[in-house]
Amino acid sequence: MIKGLVIDMDGTIYKGMYVIPGAKKFIIELKERGIPFVFITNNSSNNRWYYYDKLRKLGFDVNIENILTSGTATLKYIKENRPGKTIYPLGTESYIKEIKGYGIQINDKNPDIVLLSFDKSITYEKINNAYQFLTSGAELIATHPDDLCPTENGYDVDIGPFISMFEHLTNVKATIIGKPNRLLLNMASLQMGIKLNEIAVVGDRLYTDMKMAQDNGMPSILVLTGETALDDLKDNEIGPTYILESVADIIKTVFH
Repeated sequence: MIKGLVIDMDGTIYKGMYVIPGAKKFIIELKERGIPFVFITNNSSNNRWYYYDKLRKLGFDVNIENILTSGTATLKYIKENRPGKTIYPLGTESYIKEIKGYGIQINDKNPDIVLLSFDKSITYEKINNAYQFLTSGAELIATHPDDLCPTENGYDVDIGPFISMFEHLTNVKATIIGKPNRLLLNMASLQMGIKLNEIAVVGDRLYTDMKMAQDNGMPSILVLTGETALDDLKDNEIGPTYILESVADIIKTVFH
């Protein structure tokens, strides 16, 4: 039985500043029925307070505990699994602020780790510095694997191509934390107080959202408002539990 939801944001409840029709009502109905939910996103271009503010501005009645990002999960991973290690981040000013809030030391001379996030302020200097550090022995950790990020006008290049570039140039294999990695799910499960097999994953992507659910034996709900079209499901080994036009159809279909 599905008792809670892990919900993607980009392409699932909004695109840029465009709200998917029915998405706000969907969240209201979840709260009215007492169904716990956590928004998770691979987009690490900003910290989770940014997404909290964005959701509130878009009219969603949420609190900060309803939000997890791949960037937040990555910082928790580094704190727990690489204690005392220094990092060279490729990230926006917003994400750098979150890094400092976790007390992780930034090092632009000889870091132990190159941390690759969705850096919309990326420059040749940052790319070249990261390359030099990786060839000198630094570890490569990436917040998520997405190739593209949905916007209200289409898609922007995400960090997937940069992961491939650095791996190709340096022969360093990246450790990738975001979806479909299990870490975000474990954090969401603890936050909601329910077991993983009682949570359904809601999202618009096969290779992150739906794959994460399938890899962890969880039910999944694919919505067709983002990256995936019905034709993409042909001959695809990833099979969602539900395929719906949008999140507006979830309550009547899953929780009827």
